[in-house]
This record gives sequence, C-alpha cells and structure tokens, in this order.
Amino acid sequence: MVPAQGAPPGTVNVASPVYIFKSDAAQTLQAKVKIFKDIKTGGVILEAPPGWHVDPALIRIDSKKKGDEFTANFTVRPGGAGAQSGVAKFSFTHDMDNTAYSYGIKEINYNHVPNITLFPPAEAKLVNLDLKLAGKKIGYIEGAGDLVPDALKQAGYQVHQLTENEIMNGDLSGYDAIITGVRAYNVNPRLAVEQPKLLEYVKNGGNLVVQYNNSNGLVTKQIGPYPFSVVNKRVTDENAKVTILDPQNPVLNYPNKIGDDDFNGWIQERGLYYVGDVDPKYSAVLQMNDPNEAPNKGALIVGNYGQGRFVYTSLAFFRQLPAGVPGAYRLFINLLSKPKNQQP
Repeated sequence: MVPAQGAPPGTVNVASPVYIFKSDAAQTLQAKVKIFKDIKTGGVILEAPPGWHVDPALIRIDSKKKGDEFTANFTVRPGGAGAQSGVAKFSFTHDMDNTAYSYGIKEINYNHVPNITLFPPAEAKLVNLDLKLAGKKIGYIEGAGDLVPDALKQAGYQVHQLTENEIMNGDLSGYDAIITGVRAYNVNPRLAVEQPKLLEYVKNGGNLVVQYNNSNGLVTKQIGPYPFSVVNKRVTDENAKVTILDPQNPVLNYPNKIGDDDFNGWIQERGLYYVGDVDPKYSAVLQMNDPNEAPNKGALIVGNYGQGRFVYTSLAFFRQLPAGVPGAYRLFINLLSKPKNQQP
C-alpha cells in the first residue's frame, strides 16, 4: 500500500513477518526505522493483540535528520493462554502532526523494469502456539528456494544447510531429521548422486522428509526407498475437507496430537503435485479433494525403511509455515520427530 501523500515521514521494517511463541518466554521484536524528514521528537509504538505484554510501550526518539536509520527493539511475551494470535502493528509518530504512520519500505530493482518503491504495512504476526518439539538438529538440502528453514528456526530448531561434501562424506547420524527443499529433485542434479547416501541415513535410523517436487524433470526416478510416482494433481481449495486415514500413525501423534482443527486457517491451497502408484510399504495418512473431484490420498505418505523413516509430503508447507498457520507448524514438527522407540 502506498500512502496518498507519497513517502511517509518515517518507515518501520520488521525483522520477521512471523514470530512463534510456544511458551510464555519473551522474544525481541526488532524493527529498522528510517527517517524521511527532519524531526525534533517522535516515537515508535508497537500495538500487540489482546493478552500480550509489550515493553517498552513507546520508544522515544529525538533530533533525527532525513536519512537517519536506527533499530527499535521491543520485548514481547504472551500473557498465558489468553494471548490471542494476531497481528502486531508498528507505528511511527513525530512532532509535526498527530498521525501514526504504519508503513515499511520495500524497493524493487530489476534491469527490465523501472525501480519501484512500495510501502507495505509495518506489522508482524504473533502466533501463540501449543507446540511440542522433539529433537533439535535439522539438516536442510536447498531446493528452488523457500522460507521453511527460517520458520523452523523460529520454532526453536538448529537448521544447517547441508553441502554435497557433508552428505557424501560426513556423519549424518547427528541430525534428528533431514529435509529437502521444495522442488529439490527438479533443480539439484547432484541429488541423483547424493540419494543413496540419504537413503543409507534413513536405513541407519534417520528421518528424511522430502517436500513436493514437480512431476516433470525429476533428477532420479526413485526418490524414496520404495516406488511411487509424482503426478500433476493438487488440491487448490485451502479449506478442502481433510480426512485422517491412519489415525494411529506417529506423524499424527508425536509429539503433537493432530486433529481436524489443525487443518483450519490454511492459505492458498492444500498441496500440489501429489503422488500416485504408491508402493504398499508406505502408509497414506491423509485424504482430501477439491469439489467435484475424486478423493486423493497422495498428500502425505510415510514409510519405515531399515531403522529409520521416509516421509514424502505434497502439502504446501512452504506457504503455510511463513504465514504462521498453527496446524501446519504442528504437523510439520511431527514429520521431523521420529519416536526413538519406533519399530520398523
């Protein structure tokens, strides 16, 4: 959104679009403030949803010149279960008028188009989430690019981007789970070479979670330990009914109990490029479909292999996690959390 009067007197860029709170512990919400006109006095305010505690209520500023930048830090914590998830709004005020300006700034520079300056809302989503973690250390293999690693760091995980040398020659047993980024098997040709090492990690007790891939241009024909096909089928209705097919499966029970409510509030779509021709050694966990289409069981499959577990999911976690969708967080954490006593 662009202010009607052009650039505001000051902008506030929030460090993260989403903050996950899984306890009453406080977090620091950091914002970068940029001044566009000389001011004598002013301030930065953070308004949180009901039930949240913010300290300080106002960060005062004095004698700033056009072009000055500084960082504003607010300490925020939920006041127990009554803290409602919602949007925290940052505002900039100054002595020239009584208006609170709640804008960030984003500049878009491409060679083939004129430079564009946008003024998006200065806000972040606060999510007060009943979330249990199991494990701590996650290995991530980059795909076409997504924000899932940042989301997992928000939840409290240590996330390390794995290199080919680490996959081929390193000890992967220290990772509680390894994740491949979206479309990794389309854009990373080296995965065809690395795949045996990843399946060896699973066989020895690891937990491999593969996010969706396009059905065209896969670098290997067999992504998992047992056969399945990636097909051009999806569920575009983000509110499509989800039926739980395998309620006792650990991915629906550990460490978070997943139920129907966890599929509320999803955005844009349920998932894309589901799987078909699935080997019976896998368990199809969920079923869903768009209106007037046949039920589809290809959104999430789980298979034990050796001492470990292989998970393939076409659910659009890469959209849900950066948006702070609570149920998506809870389910994705479960995919990363193989029970220690799980028997193959």
